[in-house]
Amino acid sequence: AEAAQAKLDEEAVQKAEQEKLVQEAETKRLADEALAKQLAEAAQAKLDEEAVQKAEQERLAQETETERLLAEAAAKQAAEAEQAKLEAEQKAEEERLAKNSEQKAEKSGVLFGRFFSKDKLDSGLEKSKESLFTKLTRAVAGKSKVDDEVLDDLEEVLITSDVGVDTTLKIIERIEKRISKDKYIGTDELKQVLRDEIASLLEESSGIETEITIPDTSSEPYVIMVVGVNGVGKTTTIGKLAHQFKQSGKSVLLGAADTFRAAAVDQLIIWSERVGVPIVQQGMNADPASVAFDTLQSAKAQGSDVVIIDTAGRLHNKVGLMNELTKIKTVMSKIIPNAPHEILLVLDGSTGQNAFEQAKQFSIATDINALAVTKLDGTAKGGVVIGISDQFQIPVKYIGVGEGMEDLQVFNRKEFVDSLFK
Repeated sequence: AEAAQAKLDEEAVQKAEQEKLVQEAETKRLADEALAKQLAEAAQAKLDEEAVQKAEQERLAQETETERLLAEAAAKQAAEAEQAKLEAEQKAEEERLAKNSEQKAEKSGVLFGRFFSKDKLDSGLEKSKESLFTKLTRAVAGKSKVDDEVLDDLEEVLITSDVGVDTTLKIIERIEKRISKDKYIGTDELKQVLRDEIASLLEESSGIETEITIPDTSSEPYVIMVVGVNGVGKTTTIGKLAHQFKQSGKSVLLGAADTFRAAAVDQLIIWSERVGVPIVQQGMNADPASVAFDTLQSAKAQGSDVVIIDTAGRLHNKVGLMNELTKIKTVMSKIIPNAPHEILLVLDGSTGQNAFEQAKQFSIATDINALAVTKLDGTAKGGVVIGISDQFQIPVKYIGVGEGMEDLQVFNRKEFVDSLFK
């Protein structure tokens, strides 16, 4: 019975052990299932999160692309608007320039045409003519033909009439060739021969143009820089030029860059008021280049046709003059390319040979391309025009034959010689 009981107890223990093992296995299975479920849920959650992130990235990418397309469209629209604006401005500028050109074309033609008076030229050269013919008459007195002695006397006549030595020798040489060719020239013919040779010489040296025109400067103001020593009539010449340009339908602006001489600025202001044209000035001792700069800027802003700049007539030395004029020219060219278009040297015809020296010095200092010879009405030294025109190969554009505003005349070479030998 004890053995049977022990067997039963052992079986019961084994059964309990088996049940325990079964229970543990079941618990482990449930735990594994729970873990697997948890891992699966975690994986699914990760997938869901990745899907959300991907969707967000795609949304952001879409928004970025939309913004880029919108920005491109806006930029394109702005560029088109800017291009349209530029085209409109360009068209407006072309129309303005065309209008200006039309207006200038209407105003163009012969400038100063009505300011040429043969009567005034005749009276202005009266003293020079009388002096020349008195000397000529004396040179050929008692002679019937032109010989070496007459030519020697004629040479003296021309030199003392301020024609200049080199130009005189050139004229004598021409007359000698005429005598050699024609074999005989009577003293009564000498006047006509001399007239022909001087007219020919003037035509060769500086052309036969007698009309003053303003070259096309692409709708920019035409800039004239006036140079010359004090006392030659520089300021008066500027005033008369301004008057004649204005009377010819041009808008004129003056620039008072002769700031070294006390009266220069005041005199130019008086002339500007007298003529009725505006002036840019900064008073005495101002920087001449600064005055020129302001004048050209004002001229561009106002649409002026002509700018006339007065400059210092005399500095302490030639180098100083050269540097000053170069500085003014450099400053002007920054505002208007190629300005000044004309550098006009004013010479006092009554000074005779001194005018030659002035022309020489200023030609060295700067690029003179036009001359004005003044005060011919009060002197017998009109021959200086012939010599200067020949020697320097610079056209004489104007001559002063009186004090009136219309007495600055265009230099008509043919009429000048005609008045001198009339």
